[in-house]
Amino acid sequence: MQRSMISMSLSAVSIRDLALVQAVHRHGSFNSAARAMHISPSGLSHQVQKVEQALGSPLFERGGRRIVPTAGGQRLLEQIDAVLAAAEHLQQAARAGEVAFGGELRLGVPATLGPYLLPHLIGPFPQHFPGVRLSLSEGKPRGLLRRLHEGELDAVLGPPATAASGLAMRPLFFEPWELMFRADHPQASRRSVALEQLDAGEATLMSESHADGLPGDATDNGHVQDVSLESLAALVSLRGGYALVPVLAHDRLASMPGIVLTKIKGQAPGREIALYWREASPWRNDLQTFAELLRKLARQRPGLKLIDEP
Repeated sequence: MQRSMISMSLSAVSIRDLALVQAVHRHGSFNSAARAMHISPSGLSHQVQKVEQALGSPLFERGGRRIVPTAGGQRLLEQIDAVLAAAEHLQQAARAGEVAFGGELRLGVPATLGPYLLPHLIGPFPQHFPGVRLSLSEGKPRGLLRRLHEGELDAVLGPPATAASGLAMRPLFFEPWELMFRADHPQASRRSVALEQLDAGEATLMSESHADGLPGDATDNGHVQDVSLESLAALVSLRGGYALVPVLAHDRLASMPGIVLTKIKGQAPGREIALYWREASPWRNDLQTFAELLRKLARQRPGLKLIDEP
């Protein structure tokens, strides 16, 4: 049976109109959405009303301090999100054959990895992907994966996690931790130190490493910090004690005054890093090539170990 034609009123709705509706939903305010979309509030309100009339249903409850969807509007907004995602994929697929990543790779990187890995990537990247712009976003792994799933990023580097459906993952490398001491710590002069020789109460740890095999429980002493590695080094310099830090940051942290880095004796704990992307991405082949470049760089960095693929 032949499908019914889209109504004339709905066919007059543009992708831009749907993006404006989505912006109102995300911001919860016509004024904030208007600023973000570079349109006047009255013009935005008119375009939203146009979409509501075309759909024959109100999308938002108006009059409160925050604009919220109606019950029916929530279901329609989910479909609008799907239409916009499909439109983005259409545009990406159209550009995919012209240049790798359609000319831009939007890469998400954890803040504790980016500053120490990216300097080794910036040089060879244009040699492998000529004409491609590398756009970087730092953040926490969970937030970066959410942005990847929503289409704001093309790929994300991060530790293995239970990713949302629709995401693909390629293992890359294992990065061990090192011990960071204040220079006057009794263990600072040793070439390697076993974790069992340390007092967990002296630890000042970033949240990624606090569960990795420390004796006792440092969290009871309030020493887990959600800070940058440079700030972590400053805390160790002020408080004394020690911290676990990733080996890629060795050169940067070792150059800081009053800080000494030491290897962990025996099997050092650490973190695994993988590359994530959307399964529906039209750049799957480009992303596999990018993963190979990252594995090649990891092979050249002291301390990193490639993860064998299944």
